Amino acid sequence: MPSSQISGKAYHDATKHSYLSVQLDPNYVDASTQPSAFKVYPKFYRRVKLNLNNPLHSFISLTSAITLEKVYKDGPYKLRVNPSAGALYPTEVYVQIRGIEGIVNGIYHLEVENNCLTLIYELIDDGLETYIIPGKCINGFIFLISCVYYRSSWKYQNRSMRYCFLDSGHHLGAVAASAFLHNRDIQLIFDFDKLTLNSDLGFENKEFITACAVSGEIQDKKIRHLRLKIPFVSGTDYFESNQFIEDAYQATTLEKSRQQKLEYPQFDFDRDKFYQTVWDRRSIRRFRKEAISQEDYLYVVQQLQQSIPTENYEEIEIYSVVHRVEGMTPGLYRGTHLVKTGNFSEKTGYLCINQAIARDGAVTLFFVSDYLNYQTAMQIAGFLGQRLYLTSNYLGIQCSGIGAYYDDETQELLETNKDVLYGMVIGI
Repeated sequence: MPSSQISGKAYHDATKHSYLSVQLDPNYVDASTQPSAFKVYPKFYRRVKLNLNNPLHSFISLTSAITLEKVYKDGPYKLRVNPSAGALYPTEVYVQIRGIEGIVNGIYHLEVENNCLTLIYELIDDGLETYIIPGKCINGFIFLISCVYYRSSWKYQNRSMRYCFLDSGHHLGAVAASAFLHNRDIQLIFDFDKLTLNSDLGFENKEFITACAVSGEIQDKKIRHLRLKIPFVSGTDYFESNQFIEDAYQATTLEKSRQQKLEYPQFDFDRDKFYQTVWDRRSIRRFRKEAISQEDYLYVVQQLQQSIPTENYEEIEIYSVVHRVEGMTPGLYRGTHLVKTGNFSEKTGYLCINQAIARDGAVTLFFVSDYLNYQTAMQIAGFLGQRLYLTSNYLGIQCSGIGAYYDDETQELLETNKDVLYGMVIGI
């Protein structure tokens, strides 16, 4: 059967973890063979160094900035505003800029390691709009998120399909956070002609577009397809193909998402404090088994319920396994509704492949969905994950994403038939 006729759910089911599957394939890798985590175009391409004192530059830079460098025995890790499974960072950002004073109209690659924009294509009467929102022209910014999937599949093999989509959602969340800080509205778009765009951007099979975010003035105007294909530049220093991931991407790209009315979230964060939160965000690796306040927990839940600015949508239902929240009965909650009481901390620790953080945190959350478009659903789960990171860190609560869990057994705990897309934990 052609991959385009296989549903996203089938690919999700094919990457499920179980106790037995993890024991049979513990998935050890040689860290010295890790592929490059940064894409760089040749030195002769024109570049614009980003200056954080320039609000437009800051808006772009803060979508992907390196915030901390750690050195381990196998080399340095450059941590960024967006978390990534295994700190592998498969996502890249391209931004089309049109009608912005002082910047040439063009498509740029955001070179994260050197904090600069690389001009890879100069616009005339063409652009990205015709692939994404035909008949429109955007004066402002179009951010494209892509995945260089081998950075992740090198370690996580087929299951990295999930992590690429989740990481893309986190990166969209980082774009949204920067937009909030710079008083800009953004709209996320998931359903568009990604396959043609991949070809015209010269990605071959080694990189693929997952989503975009637009910010600016939308006008009625016909824009041509790109006049020329952009020369191929690899996002890794070497590459090994994974047919499963390439087929899964193709199939889920062709699925149509559910639709909703576009609404923008209304946040009340203090911008200075939120700016510092974006810079300081980290994934915690150990909790002290301390309780968080009910007020803080309900504030976190409230922010997760805020609108997601997109017309392409898949509903994400959030289950919370409350372990240590002052004034709340321990147990399983759907939203704020208590489903069943009990101390499930040992159970969630086991379910999350025996990770102590899922046992020792204050709340373990699971994102589930009955989706039409798997790719969109996973990205929205990652987007909400980024919102959870920033909201909890804003309150002084730690957070970590959990992409590995025993799928079927987690569904049993939650008493749901919907697919579990993501796990997260918050606490102190």
